Amino acid sequence: MEEEKQRRFLGVMDCNNFFVSCERVFDPSLEGKPVVVLSNNDGCAVSRSAEAKAIGIKMGMPAFKIEEEFIRKGVEVAMCSSNYTLYGDMSRRAMEILRGVVGKAGCAERNVDVYSIDEAFVDFGSLAAEEVASLGREIVTRVTKATGIPVSVGTAHSKTLAKAATRFAKKYAGYRGYCMIDSEARRKKALSLLPLEDVWGVGYRSLRKFSAMGMNTAADFVERGPYWIKQHMGVCGLRTYEELLGSDVIRLDHRQLRQTITTSRSFGELVADLGQLRTAVSNFASSCARKLRAQRSSALYATVFLMTSFFREDLPQYYNRAAVEFPEAEDSSLGIVEGCLKALEQIYVPGYAYKKAGVTVSGIVPNGHIQQNLYYHPDYERNRRVDLLMDEVNRRYGRSSLHLAVQGESAIFNRKASGGIAERKEKWEMKRERLSPNYTTCLSDVICVKAG
Repeated sequence: MEEEKQRRFLGVMDCNNFFVSCERVFDPSLEGKPVVVLSNNDGCAVSRSAEAKAIGIKMGMPAFKIEEEFIRKGVEVAMCSSNYTLYGDMSRRAMEILRGVVGKAGCAERNVDVYSIDEAFVDFGSLAAEEVASLGREIVTRVTKATGIPVSVGTAHSKTLAKAATRFAKKYAGYRGYCMIDSEARRKKALSLLPLEDVWGVGYRSLRKFSAMGMNTAADFVERGPYWIKQHMGVCGLRTYEELLGSDVIRLDHRQLRQTITTSRSFGELVADLGQLRTAVSNFASSCARKLRAQRSSALYATVFLMTSFFREDLPQYYNRAAVEFPEAEDSSLGIVEGCLKALEQIYVPGYAYKKAGVTVSGIVPNGHIQQNLYYHPDYERNRRVDLLMDEVNRRYGRSSLHLAVQGESAIFNRKASGGIAERKEKWEMKRERLSPNYTTCLSDVICVKAG
C-alpha cells in the first residue's frame, strides 16, 4: 500500500515572475526590458523580471535606490506600482485553466490546491508517468497561451521534490517549462544540484546556520540523517527530509487555520481627520472579514491600532490600540466593521498626524464550532446574504467593486488622462504613482483596438 502511495505523482504549477508577467501581458513595450513591480506605497521591489535580476536589482531594494543606482545613470528600468486587482484576476484565470486541463484528464478539480496567488499543487492520482508528463506539458502550453503568463510545472512523488522540479523547469530553457523527477537517479541528481536556499521548508535562520556548517545543497541536508535534522529543525524539518527522499508526508488539506489575520497599511499622506481614519479602518476590517470567510472561520476579537510617523521627529508622537470582543465569533463584514469603528473611537486623539492604522482579528475558530450566545440575536440571514453577494460580485469584477458605504468610494483611484498617473482620492490610500489600468475588471480600462 505504501509503495502505491509513493508512486502517485504530485505537481506544482508556478507562474514565472508573476506580477511582472501580468504587466507585460497588456504592455508589450516592457518585453525584454528590466521591469520591477513595487510594494505598497511604491516602497521596494517585490517582483523582478529576469533582465532586472541580471543587472543587479535585488528583491526588496527600495525604489529610491533603484532610481539612484540605475535610472539616473542611464539604465532603462521600468517600475510599476502593484496592481493587486489585476494580479488577482489573472491568477483566477490561470487557476481555472489549470483545473480545466486536470479535469479533462480524469482527475477531480478538487485535486488542484491553490497555494498562493501564483502557485498551485496538483494531485495526479493514479495516472502513469507518461500521462503525467503529457499533462504537465499541456498545462504549460494551455495556461501560457490563454493568459500570456509563462508558467513552469514540476512533477515528482512528493510536493517538496515537485517544487524542486519546478525550479529546474524555470531555470533551464531546455526543459521548455516542464521537469519531472520520476526515478531514484534523477532524485539524487536533483538534490545534488538544488541549493539549500531553494528547498521548500528550510527557512532563513536554519539556512544561515547550516551554511556555516558547510551545507550548501539539498544532498548535504539529506546526508545529515533524520536524527540530526529532527534535533535542529524539529518535526517540520523531518517532514522536509522525508519529502526529499520521495515520501509524500506534507498535507495541504490539513493546514491549520491562521491564528490571527491582520490588515494594515501606511498612508500615502499623514492623516488627522477622523472621517478618513474611519474609512481606512472600515476597509481594513472588511478585508479581514473577507479573509475569514475565505477560510470558513470566524473571530472572537478585533484589535485596531493607530500610530504616527516615528520618522517625523518634528511632530508629536502617538501610538495606541483598542480591542473589542464580539458577542459571538464573527465573520460578517457588517459586524466586524461596526466593532472596529467602536474601537477606533476609543483610541483616536485629535491633534496628531497619523501615518498608519491596522486591524487584527484573533480568537479564530472554524465556522462549525461557534459557541452561541443566548442573549445575542443578530439577523444572521441578512448578514449572510450581504456577505455572499459582496464576495461574488468582487470575485467577478475585482476587489471593492461592491462594498459597504462606510468604506468610501468604490473607485479608489482616478487615472489621469496624461501618462496614466494614478491619483489618490483619499490621503489614507496608498501612493501608487505608476499604477497600470485594471484591464480585465474595469470596462473603461479595457484595451480598444481600432481597425485601420
